[in-house]
Formats: sequence, structure tokens, C-alpha cells
Amino acid sequence: MKFKITHITIVLFLSMFFVGNAQNKQLRAFTLEDGLPQSQVYAMTQDSKGYLWLGTQGGGLARFDGNDFRVFNEANGLLSNYINALLTQNNTLYIGTKRGLSIKHKSKFTNIETPEINKISLIKNDLFVLTHQGIYKVKENKTVEKIKVHPEIDILQIKDMMFFDGYYWIATQEGLWQLNELSASASTFEKLERNDFAALAGFDHKVFASTFNDGTLVFDSKNVDDVVLIREPLRINDTAILNTDELWIATDNDGISVIDTSTNSELFTLTGINGLSVPNVKQVLQDRQSNIWIATSGGGLYKYFQNNFKHFNTDTGLNGNRVYAVHHKNNAIWISTSEKGLMRIDDFGIHDVDIPEAFSQVKIKTITSDLNGNIWAGSEGRGLLFHGKVISDSIIPDSLKIRKKAFPRTIEVNRVLSTENGFPLDDWIRKIHIDKNTIYAATYSSGIVKFRYDAQRDSLTVLKVFGTQDGIQDLYIKDMVKGDNGQLWYATRNGELGYIQNNKVTHLGAVLDLKTPINSILFHNKTLFLGTAGKGIWWSNDDTFSTFKKLKGAKKGSSENIYQLIFDNQGYLWAGTERGVDKLELDKDNEIKDAFFFGRNDGFLGIETCLNAVDKDANGHLWFGALYGLTEYRPTETDQETKKPKLFLEDVKVANKSVDSIQLISWTNTDKVLKLNPDQRQVSFSFKTVDIDHPNGVEYRYKLNDNDWSPWSSKETQDFSELNFGTHDFLVQSRNHRWKESEPLRFSFYIESPLLKKAWFQWTILGLAILGLAAIAHQYIKRIKRRTTKEKERLELENHLLTLEQKALRLQMNPHFIFNVLNGIKAMAPTKPDKMNETVNSFATLLRETLVNSRKDTISLDQEIKTLKHYVEVERLMAEKQFDYAIELNTDLDAEEILIPPMLIQPFVENAIRHGILKGSRAGKLRIQFDTTDNLLKVSITDNGIGIYSSQQQKPKTDHQSMALTVTRERLESISGKNALEISEIKNSDGSIGGTAIVFTIPLETDY
Repeated sequence: MKFKITHITIVLFLSMFFVGNAQNKQLRAFTLEDGLPQSQVYAMTQDSKGYLWLGTQGGGLARFDGNDFRVFNEANGLLSNYINALLTQNNTLYIGTKRGLSIKHKSKFTNIETPEINKISLIKNDLFVLTHQGIYKVKENKTVEKIKVHPEIDILQIKDMMFFDGYYWIATQEGLWQLNELSASASTFEKLERNDFAALAGFDHKVFASTFNDGTLVFDSKNVDDVVLIREPLRINDTAILNTDELWIATDNDGISVIDTSTNSELFTLTGINGLSVPNVKQVLQDRQSNIWIATSGGGLYKYFQNNFKHFNTDTGLNGNRVYAVHHKNNAIWISTSEKGLMRIDDFGIHDVDIPEAFSQVKIKTITSDLNGNIWAGSEGRGLLFHGKVISDSIIPDSLKIRKKAFPRTIEVNRVLSTENGFPLDDWIRKIHIDKNTIYAATYSSGIVKFRYDAQRDSLTVLKVFGTQDGIQDLYIKDMVKGDNGQLWYATRNGELGYIQNNKVTHLGAVLDLKTPINSILFHNKTLFLGTAGKGIWWSNDDTFSTFKKLKGAKKGSSENIYQLIFDNQGYLWAGTERGVDKLELDKDNEIKDAFFFGRNDGFLGIETCLNAVDKDANGHLWFGALYGLTEYRPTETDQETKKPKLFLEDVKVANKSVDSIQLISWTNTDKVLKLNPDQRQVSFSFKTVDIDHPNGVEYRYKLNDNDWSPWSSKETQDFSELNFGTHDFLVQSRNHRWKESEPLRFSFYIESPLLKKAWFQWTILGLAILGLAAIAHQYIKRIKRRTTKEKERLELENHLLTLEQKALRLQMNPHFIFNVLNGIKAMAPTKPDKMNETVNSFATLLRETLVNSRKDTISLDQEIKTLKHYVEVERLMAEKQFDYAIELNTDLDAEEILIPPMLIQPFVENAIRHGILKGSRAGKLRIQFDTTDNLLKVSITDNGIGIYSSQQQKPKTDHQSMALTVTRERLESISGKNALEISEIKNSDGSIGGTAIVFTIPLETDY
């Protein structure tokens, strides 16, 4: 078939300037040192859980979670350790090897021998295996059958196949084919081009068919006669559409080329210049977090990502990877690397700085500049370096006047200031600070030197030396900066703080009281921040900076070891640590609102930062010096929104054995319940959230049933033992490094009760026992029934007698009382007939009420009060001495609703009148009070008589009233128990007897 082919030649112009200003592209290598089993990675895929699977040549299969590699090989059941293709579907991994197909489901491998497999394709939910001898289809029963398409195709090596815009496209070693049906009966069957085709990709009605040696053909899928040839790159292994519309071409000898699918032009390349250690790339893959993974032959695995970081190291022009000092001046970044002097980075690239040879062999730990743009550097053991410009006169002959003439010119000079030429302290310089034309140099252990230097005259003037005699109590200085009020602050190795102002030292001492070095000092918005070694960040904004608080909040940084502190132009605080850098968002109260960590997986490839090697340039870019290079951070206005993490159950173990009979994914968050035997009370759960970028930032929490959630932790397993019988719900949740929480997972299981504890069994045993006991009881009852009849009659008789006895006891008090009243009436007859008549009438009423009440078990409190009033009135009429009385009722209840035993109070009232009030010399007073609580009725009877003890001494031993009180006491004890009655004498303030108080309580009883 003939095609109209347009040739496109891609010309790549690379220069140091372009590399230095291109978009930030990062490559991180994973090699054997990281746990990769083999450096030749030929295949990659990502499963639904997020795991990255890698197929190697000789090392078998590797599963990667962003942190660790887990290896599976022939010893685990894999068909071959030489893997060419991988694909995942429905939690099953399909592995194409040199010997055939391995199918991994859970922990088991099913192996099927076929010709060597090149690729595995999923088309219309069907799985196809592309081999060295035709196409095979994977059946549902985990077997394969060969697909007969065409006699020529069936014997060829199939490199790739796809279904695009209604057609099957098949790339073979002998050509490219187009079919409308994958069978021998296809109505459309055409060989489009003869060549060794290696890979296929389709996008926007374009089919990119790459050959191994002759570039890439771009077909219009609607008109296959319209073809464009992308001549380069050559020796193509694989292609893929990534980043929505980019064609990534992996080559055998030239890394990766990225093609714009709309223009077919090359966007950029990834080669050794960008950090690929080998040019042979086998496959590219984009994961769900938009990272691009590169599988190489010999170089291991690479992770590629675009971010805000740009990294510089020896591969990109630095003469050393350890960057000890960073300083921005005159649109350039000045750095010191390892023990190899100074370097400058500007728009034209990376440059070595010409400095004295002796000074270039030592560590330069601090760099700064003066107002004239001259660079100052402090070293370990060689003093200070001045690198700048001075004016020199050039003498040239004047041919006209035959004499010499001087012309001034500016020259670049290097000057070293050390103890050899007048520097007063040791040559180990920790930090330099320049204030106008005055220079402060902090040494490692000898104090601070204040001096001026005239570069034109090469003249050093020492103004003052600050040491222990001036108040600096700890000379091991770690950092020195100028504060907002003009003070020069310093921090020391022993955690002490101080400042110099007007040549006077104010040493604040150990302001943190932590005995840990203060590595870094930073002033921002009148707030002083201190970065410590192992104790985090502290801050103070009071006037004297004497009280510090630890920087904390809802989130925290990745490490407590703080080497660098700097604020960016957006107001974020950046902290350099041994793990990378933290970007902290603070609120107005200096609480951490949010924290962003950047480590190796995020583009910060330098890893451990170096002490105070940080600065900000005129564009607001941050520059971090680290052990593995220099990193530039370019802020952007928006951050990518983090997706919710995806959580899954990896394993459920019952009695230490995995439950392999169920698909865990279909049992979570459903109504399915796992049934367990009574002896299966030990259950373990393994759960996982795969975060390729931040594997160490994932945390989990769990709960069982309705208990509280556990604290967040990195633990990925939870064991339960001796669980209760019945239904249980296990819930687990994860969150990522941004504290985005996953949807909770729920797994339900039921532990069956043992036979002895089952309700139906217990009820059966209980029923049988009851039936047996009932039979025995029936026989026993029949034997004793006749005996119990007589006993019952006897008890009923005794009960009747007891009732009569109680009524008789109530009547025991009446004869004595009646006798007393009749005697009183008799005495009134001769002298007081009118009073006698009144007394007889009152007594008749009282007697009638008493007789009626004595036949009742209880009467109302209202009736009792009426009876008491009649009784007291009779006593008053008969008494020769008048007395007053009062009856009080303190209750929310109606007196008619409260029930009380009859004749319970009258004996005490009688005793109070006759043996208390009437025997006393003062005017008599009687008070009867009723109080109620929720459960009790309290009765109080008080008089102002001679007192109970005096009264008892005057009574005859056969006093019938004592018997009435004894009977009444017994009645109270039968009603309310022992100690229900309290009788006490009332004491006056002078110690004399003021009367008697009787108090008792009975259960409150009502008629409703």
C-alpha cells in the first residue's frame, strides 16, 4: 500500500542556559541499594490498591509501596524470573514471562506455559497475551486459547495490539495490521505498512505506530492514507500517552523523547543530562498521583515528576555536592561546596570563583556581602576571605608628551584576614554579619570580633573583641543575626542567647532551659524564632524576648532537628531538617495551621540540610544548601489539592490463619458477615493505604463496635483476642501526610456461642430440669398436702390471735386514761359544775373517736390530729394549771391522704402533759409537729416541763403510764425498726433543763 508520508525532523538545541531555566524536572532513582531485586526493569503496572508492580530480568517480580520493595520469584511459585509484561485486573496480577503466563491471585500463582510473552493487553474486558507466536486469549477459568486471526499473523511475534476508533491495530515484527474483528472471518483486514513495529498508542483520532529502527508513523484513524513520519527518535521500545496529550517514547539507546501529539514536535527529552544513568528505557507509566515511572535496562527504576524544586549537584555542574553556605547578591547565588571553594550561579550558568588556593581547600561555612557588593566568606581554620573589587592605577606611556600617565581601573582581588595578619581571635569563623561599614565575625569558640576593613589600603582595624570578660558566657556560637531594634543577636551550642548593642553585651542565658544547641535565629514581624537541635522551633514576641513558647499546632513538622529557618514572601515559615524541608503555615497567634513536608519523593533531593545554608533571592525563590546538592524552590500561587487516600484490607486472620476463602474487597462496607466458630475468638486485621509519594506519612486508626476510635498511628495491623461471642464490627480509617482522611472501612464478623452458652440449649436444659423438679415436687406436695392443711389452720388461728392482741394492746392504754378523766370530772362536780359539763361533752366525743379508731389498722392523719385536739382539750379542762399547745403540719400532702396507726401519738402527748408540763413551775407549752419526706413521716412532740429524767425519778415504780410508753415503743419498733424513737431533754443556754423532746419516724403511707 502506498502512503503520502510527511517527514518531520526534530532538532534539539540544548545549552546550559536552557537547562538552567527549563521547567523543573526531577528524576529519582531506585536501585539495588533501595531494595530493587534487579537493575533491569522491563515491565510495570499499578494495581487498584496503589501498589506499583515491577517485572525484572532475572530478579523476578517486585511490589513497591513507595518505601519498600517486596520480591516474588520462582521460589514463591512464579513461572520465571524473567518478566516482559504486567497487567492487573480485578485484584489479579497477570505476569508475562519468557516461559509463559503466571497469574497471581492473593498469595498463589497459577502458571500456564506459552511462547515467550511480549505484552498483555486488556481490550473490551477481554485479556489478550501477545507472544512470539501469535495471540492468546485468557479464559475465565484461568486457561488460555490461541486466537486464529490470519495465517501470517498467527506465526509472527506480536509486539503490541490495541482497539481504537472501531478497529483492532496489531503491531508485529513484520508489519502493522488493521482489522475490524479479531478473528479469521474479519471483513476488514489490511496490512498498512511493512516494518518491525514495536509499540502502539492512540489519541484524538491519531494512531502512533512506532517502529524499532525507522521512527514513528502517525496515522489518521479515519483516513489511513494520511500518514506523517516522525523520523526521530529511533530504536523505540515502548510508547504511552501521558499527561493527557503527550506521547512519551522510550528508546533503546537515547532515553525518552516527549512529543506534542497536536504538532508532532518534540517537547523535551530525558537523557543522561537530566539524570538517567542509562539510555535504555523499556517502559514508562503514569500512576494515579501523576508521577511518571521509568523502567530501564541496567539503571533500575526512576520516578519523574515536575514540581517547584530545581536541584543542582555534581551532575549539573557543581564541583561538590555538600553545600555549606548560601548567599544571594547581585542577581547571583553564591555557594560553598564541600572543601572546594566558592561557586556562583547566575543567568549564564554555574561558575567557579577564583580564590586563593589555600582558602579553597577548607570548608567555607558562612557567606555574606557588604554594601559595595563585595563577598565575605568565613572558613574553618583559615580565617576570613574578602572577594571584591578595588581601584588600581594603570601606568601607560604618553607618546605625545613622552611621559607616563596613570589611569584608574577596577580590579578583582582576594584578601585573607587571619591571625597571621592581625585578626585578633582564632581563624575558625562561624558567622559574619555586616552593618554598613562595620563587620562582626563570630568565631567557633573565642567570641565575636567587631572590625572595619579598608580594601583599597588592605587595612584591618579591630574595634572591639567580645568575649567572656564582656559578658558572653558561652563562646561556642552557632548563629548570629541582626534584630529588629538594631541588636546583634547570637545563639550558642549550649542553648544560650544574648545580644550586643552599643558595644554592650546582654547575655540572657539558657532561655529555653533545654540544654540543647540553638542552631538558627530568625526575626520576623517583631517575633524571634529559634531553631534547636532535637527540640523543635521556639518563639517569643515580648519586649525582652525572655519567655519562649514552642511552635506547635494541629499539625507538626517532620523533625525536631532544625538546621535552617526562613520565611518566604507568602508568609510561610520554612524549616530545614535532616529529612528535607517543612513548609509551615502559621496563624496570627503563631500556631501551626498546616504543615507541608518535602523530601526526596517530593523533589527535595538534597535530603539533609546544612546549618544556616539558606537564603532568598530577589524573585522570592528560596535556596537550600544540603548534603547532596543545592535546591531552588520557586513558589507558586496554588498547591495541588490532595485526593482522599484509598484504604483496603490486606488480610484477615482467624486463629493466626488467613481467610483465603473470601474476597476481602467485596466483604468490606457490606452486609456480609463472616461466621466464626466458638473457638475462633482471636482475629487479626492487616490494612493498608498505598501512598507512593509519602509512604511514611500515612496513619491509621481503628475501633471495634461502638468503642471510641484509637489514636492515630503508623501501625498497619490490629490483633484482637478473647473476643466476646456475638456480632462484631471492625472499623478502620487512614489519613495521608496532608491529613486527608479515607472513607472508613467496616468488616463484620460473628462468633458463634458454644453449645453450653446457646440460649436454646440453656432453655432446653432448664425446661428438662423444671419438668423433673415439677414431677418430684408434685409427689412431695401430694405427701405433705394433708399435713399443711392442718398447719395452715393453725397459722390462721395464730394470726387472728395476733391481730386481737394488737388491738388489745391499743386498748391497754384506754382504761388508765378513762380512769384519770373520770376522777377529774368527779373532782369538778362540787365546785365547777359548768366546767364539768364541758369536760363530760369533750370526753364523750374523745371516747367515741378512740373506740372507733381502735378498731382500725390505720386512720388518716387529719383524723389523728382531730383526736389529739379533743384529747388535749380534755386535759386542759381537767388541769389545774393552764398551758398552751400547737399542732403544726409541714407537708405538701393533704392530711386526709396520709395514713397513720391509731393511738400511736396520744401516749407521748399524755406523758408530756401529765409528767412534764403539769409538774413544772413555768407556764406550760406543748408543740406537736408533723413533717414528711419522700418516704417518711416524722413526728416531733416537745414540752417545756421538768424533763424526762426528773419526771422518771418522781414516778412510782408501778406507774401504768410507763407500760403505755413501753407498748407504744414496741409498736414503733415493729413499724420502723430499732432506734426509731428518740427521747431527749432540752437544755437551756445556762445548762438548766428546758423540757423534753420526743421524735420518731414511721414509713410514709398514703391512701392513693
